[in-house]
Amino acid sequence: MAEAGGFQLHEVKGDLFKCPETSALAHCISEDIRMGKGIAVIFKNKFGGIQELKNQGKSVGSVAVLKRGQRYVYYLITKKKYSDKPTYDTMRSSLVAMKEHCVAHDVKSVCMPLIGCGLDRLQWAKVAEIICEVFSDTDVSVSVYSL
Repeated sequence: MAEAGGFQLHEVKGDLFKCPETSALAHCISEDIRMGKGIAVIFKNKFGGIQELKNQGKSVGSVAVLKRGQRYVYYLITKKKYSDKPTYDTMRSSLVAMKEHCVAHDVKSVCMPLIGCGLDRLQWAKVAEIICEVFSDTDVSVSVYSL
């Protein structure tokens, strides 16, 4: 666990979808919003909203957002097409956009998988470092779930 100020990064063994309902959820998608593989399929089936996401017109390096009940669901747009791979720079930009939304909407807890590290092949140690840098000046708690 990393801590700086009020920010905390927790690594949790378990099912992401069993995290507290008071926490926002986040994962990575492509600008084309295909969500055809990996954990994105579960997000698509659980939360729907494909047209709602497309209507936001977000591009690489930004974040699309759905509100489901009291929970925000963040879609970090880290690549142009589903077949592309993200870069650490696009990951950072999307995380900054998510942080800005969290701060503006008083989100204190975000749960996510090991973003960018499954099908997208980024290195978790580097992604975790970026999360810590981006959120270090906030009091947002980020919990990262892996099975």
